[in-house]
Amino acid sequence: MDKPVVQILKTEILERLWGQEIVVIHTPDYTGKLLKMKKGTRGGLQYHRTKNEAQYMLSGEMMLEYDKGDGTLSTMTIIAGQSWHIPPGAVHRETALTDCVILEVSNPVFNDRVRVEEKYGEKFDGGLPTTEEKDIKVG
Repeated sequence: MDKPVVQILKTEILERLWGQEIVVIHTPDYTGKLLKMKKGTRGGLQYHRTKNEAQYMLSGEMMLEYDKGDGTLSTMTIIAGQSWHIPPGAVHRETALTDCVILEVSNPVFNDRVRVEEKYGEKFDGGLPTTEEKDIKVG
């Protein structure tokens, strides 16, 4: 049996309207990213079908909007040193109150996004659109 070896992994930097999504590790078991959000920007109001993510605020402050299950949006402020979990199906949106650097770890799922602005009486304001279930990339 071959012995496991250390491997150098490819880092991928994806430009987003809110900043940068930096894929720092991607394996068949998990994905790790650094999210760099610019002050005053926000992500889309969305949920994921299968993506299961946990995040840790390395620096900055943001407002996290989420649905507690009652069909309305609640908010909480996240500051450096705090972590949170976003399970599949949880509606959420992040707004950077300052420049933010967030560590994200998830199962290795990409292109899994359902935008829900209209469900909450908002207009879709651009960014990445809803993806079809057939387009979800796992692994």
